[in-house]
Amino acid sequence: MTTSRRQFLGASAALSLGSTRIPARTLPNDAPPQAPGLPGRDYTPVVTLDGATLPFRIVDGVKVFHLQAGAIDHEFAPGLRAKCWGYNNRVHGPTIEAVEGDRVRIYVSNGLETATTVHWHGLYVPSGMDGVGGLTQRSIEPGETFRYEFVLRQHGTFMYHPHHDEMTQMAMGMMGLFVVHPREPRTPAADREFAYLLSEWRIEPGADRPDPNEMTDFNVLTLNGRAFPGTSPMVVKRGDRVRIRIGNLSAMDHHPMHLHGHSFEVVETDGGIVPPSARWPETTVLVPVGSTRTVEFIAEHPGDWAFHCHMTHHIMTQMGHGLPNLIGIDPARFDELIEKAVPEYADGDESQDMPPNSLPMLGGTGPFGYITMGGMVTVLKVRDVVDAASEQSWYQNPEGTVAGPATPAEMQRDGISS
Repeated sequence: MTTSRRQFLGASAALSLGSTRIPARTLPNDAPPQAPGLPGRDYTPVVTLDGATLPFRIVDGVKVFHLQAGAIDHEFAPGLRAKCWGYNNRVHGPTIEAVEGDRVRIYVSNGLETATTVHWHGLYVPSGMDGVGGLTQRSIEPGETFRYEFVLRQHGTFMYHPHHDEMTQMAMGMMGLFVVHPREPRTPAADREFAYLLSEWRIEPGADRPDPNEMTDFNVLTLNGRAFPGTSPMVVKRGDRVRIRIGNLSAMDHHPMHLHGHSFEVVETDGGIVPPSARWPETTVLVPVGSTRTVEFIAEHPGDWAFHCHMTHHIMTQMGHGLPNLIGIDPARFDELIEKAVPEYADGDESQDMPPNSLPMLGGTGPFGYITMGGMVTVLKVRDVVDAASEQSWYQNPEGTVAGPATPAEMQRDGISS
């Protein structure tokens, strides 16, 4: 029997992949549900900072959840609020957690004034449970409650959101994370595990609603619905194995998420586990729209380390556009010239410099002054001792380890001219 070149190459490729790839542990369509997995016993719950986890009850071996869509007055950071849409009075919706093999029953009540659905993004579900309005189900009308039910056939980080007028409904905040823990873990357990959902909004300074018609010029970038300095830090103990699950349901933008002070490995995507032989160290992971990435690292270096999107306009808030380039302007005469052109400017109340319901483009208070970042930023706090004050306290740098002004003697010693 002869073997064609195509057959040979195909067999070789299969052998090559088989040697490095961890096979997907997808349960078959007709797999019976397993005993419900419980937090603390079968998995360590993830921490959704500035968010919440959706509670459940067990009825006849089925995990029962309840999502309630509705309007909410949401705070992005102190000084910026908007009338949004969300689930269970939250933006974003609470994280759903379960275990591979669980049978879940999720009731969705529509408290909006318009129809909606819920799509289980990345999950293998029966077609009629996929949540695409008009295609796999009729839409959930205002005041109705629908039931979704399926067995979780895979594990990983997934998401949920409407698939009915999703441009509008997702732009208003309707989305959440869906974390499925493995029934039989094949990787080391994390000591600390965090989950983030990335999103972007258009909120004009002074406006009280997001603009769902925006297509390119988003000016509020968020982690779990919060913008810096309104984001809560990740607090971990030195030596902890830290896992960060990142989902991106932004309208148009990918986000290169960058961690200071450490390198990590991408250990999982929404398609499954990345085998150890296919990983390499990174400090930045690109999270495409509609995707999830899970990274892991050992928190070896104590300090306060930024974790942020590296798109430079994504670490600003309510950025101004259409302005002349002011780089190089003499600030000493700026106010004087403005007062000549606009006399009322001289009598202005400095407290009214910012429009109502808006944030500065940059900034938050830090241990060495004003932190000139905003938007999609938070802080990883690595400590030798983690206590109740760790979240609020700043790192105490050892003597001689903080950059500061150089002395003339130092510069002369090293041949540096000013």
